[in-house]
Amino acid sequence: MSTIPTTMRAIDPAAPGGPDVLVVTERPVPMPGPGDVLIRVHAAGVNRPDILQRLGRYPMPPGAPTIMGLEAAGEVIAVGEGVTTIATGDPVTALVAGGGYADYVVAPAVQCLPVPPGMRFAEAATLPETWFTVWANLVDLAGAKAGESLLVHGGTSGIGTTAIDLARVMGLSIIVTCGSDAKCIAAKALGANHALNYNDGDFAPQVRELTGGKGVDIVLDMVGGDYIPRNLACLGVGGRHVSIAFQKGGRAELDLALVMRKRLVLTGSLLRPRSVAEKGAIAQALAKEIWPMFADGSLKPHLFKSFPLEQADDAHRLMESSGHVGKIALTLV
Repeated sequence: MSTIPTTMRAIDPAAPGGPDVLVVTERPVPMPGPGDVLIRVHAAGVNRPDILQRLGRYPMPPGAPTIMGLEAAGEVIAVGEGVTTIATGDPVTALVAGGGYADYVVAPAVQCLPVPPGMRFAEAATLPETWFTVWANLVDLAGAKAGESLLVHGGTSGIGTTAIDLARVMGLSIIVTCGSDAKCIAAKALGANHALNYNDGDFAPQVRELTGGKGVDIVLDMVGGDYIPRNLACLGVGGRHVSIAFQKGGRAELDLALVMRKRLVLTGSLLRPRSVAEKGAIAQALAKEIWPMFADGSLKPHLFKSFPLEQADDAHRLMESSGHVGKIALTLV
């Protein structure tokens, strides 16, 4: 502990705003409490919730750091009381409630996963947020099973590329929507069975046609708003609609007769406010079911571009432009 500095670089905006508020400042190095580890951050993932937090539209859970960043990878340099599964020197990637855009971050040990063999820190840093989210919502909440079908919007986003990967290894067929023909091609190259350009017209009739009129079993939705009734039209009997964000608004008009006739389930979740125990359970499932596939090459990270911490503003501009396929990272070492 004596070799750990007292201050560090961090991105901790004083007020909401545009990308220009993302300037490097100096903050105290946090110390791990019981059950925690201190990570010297080599890289941090950039996610859509980071944009919302920067804009002041994503409230942090009580006690979360104001420093931005929900996932980070690096070397463990100190462990808190009671931590026996991780040792100093271990390379880990971690889901955190905040603090990833900094030289050091504290993470609950149960929310850490090993950096897969041969994977760069910048790649490993892009795994936790999307994999925890997709697993929790498609497997735990929607009960996805082999042979079922799935519709995901934003097929080339971090969530979309992760959903494609999970569908592929679980044996689900997947339809995605994208904002351009080029992104549709990219999504199909990643493993999507079908990719629809949502600028070419209403996706709902196309989904019904692709499924022979049956509809899909699950919709994973990040859009909300007027997408909700169209999503429900895409679902078959007994279908499950899972909301994880609402980029077009959190309110929608529902046809309850349709919900009742098809026996639909509408659900959703937020990852950030969930307890450490819940996130730890997700991490255990990922360690058992998914991480071995990164080790053997069945799965790969989808890092599109990395930026040094000092260019966090450019990383956010890229994400807001939707000009990426996969994930964006910040590098610190």
